[in-house]
Amino acid sequence: MARAAHLSQYEERFVRLGAKPGHIRRIWRAWLGDGPWTTPESARFPRALSAELDAVREELESLVRFEARESRQADSAKLLVHLADGQYVEAVLLPRQALCISTQVGCAVGCVFCMTGRCGLVRQLSSAEIVAQVVAARRVRSDIKKVVFMGMGEPSHNLDAVEEAVRFLGDVAGFAHKQIVVSTVGDERLFDRLHAMSVHPALALSLHTTDNEKRARLLPRAARLSVERLLERTLDYAEATKYPAQIEWTLMAGVNDSAAEVERLAELVRGRYAMVNFIAVNPVDGSPYTRPDSEHIEDLITILRRAGVVATLRDSAAQDIEGGCGQLRAKHLARSAPAVSTPVKGEEA
Repeated sequence: MARAAHLSQYEERFVRLGAKPGHIRRIWRAWLGDGPWTTPESARFPRALSAELDAVREELESLVRFEARESRQADSAKLLVHLADGQYVEAVLLPRQALCISTQVGCAVGCVFCMTGRCGLVRQLSSAEIVAQVVAARRVRSDIKKVVFMGMGEPSHNLDAVEEAVRFLGDVAGFAHKQIVVSTVGDERLFDRLHAMSVHPALALSLHTTDNEKRARLLPRAARLSVERLLERTLDYAEATKYPAQIEWTLMAGVNDSAAEVERLAELVRGRYAMVNFIAVNPVDGSPYTRPDSEHIEDLITILRRAGVVATLRDSAAQDIEGGCGQLRAKHLARSAPAVSTPVKGEEA
């Protein structure tokens, strides 16, 4: 089966069929559920486009299909996302009208504590497949106001598609720029692109430690940028956009939960436009990484707050249904088809 087209490729197709900018916008609004596919005769599409409209609608609406797993956590649900070629990714409906989406099938970074990192990169998602997760989720929950690119995949490794998706969400779907959040392990190409984009999303940096050697072990195929350089680029972007940077830190008992590491983090971000989100590691079968106890996590948060740094413990949504990133997909693959696509290591857009 052919790979799903990007949003820009759809628009090029519409133009070949005689579409003007207003026609294209009406198609996108209809896909988003904000307008009708059919129009009165006075507002008809060009004839060639009208003849293709049913096929276009079918293509767009078949990009993804959701299998929802409801959680006991308030306003949370894990979504196994079926793609048209038989692959799967994950999305999560979150509290406070938010949605977490994926940018790749699998991931090449190989974070040792992450189930997604175990499977390698299978393939990229097109920009249309990325946005289709939002379109489909809005039909499950119509009040989504925030989209976070924190699901499966590393956005900097699928940069063109991510930029198209971000631009579409801001310019066409009407999301406030600060309510679009791109999460990354850090890459100079992404930092450079963010400044040049017409829609400027908020930025989250998956840092996890202030020790450069330890970070190389935990994130074995992340770009080799020092912690100091990563924070410099992230915090400079935050101050340019006036959206606080989110510093993401997956806590693992005995690995990166020492008071000394967190005190070092406080020194690096003190006085800058940032907040720290601790996330206790998701238990994974066969993994040695476990969660610190709650009292110790509170002590770490206190270290940051006493230094004037905003810090929280972010609950990982849908844990009662194996909601950690990659877990639902892995469980589904284990009980279904005997063979899956071979990971493509390091594939980039």
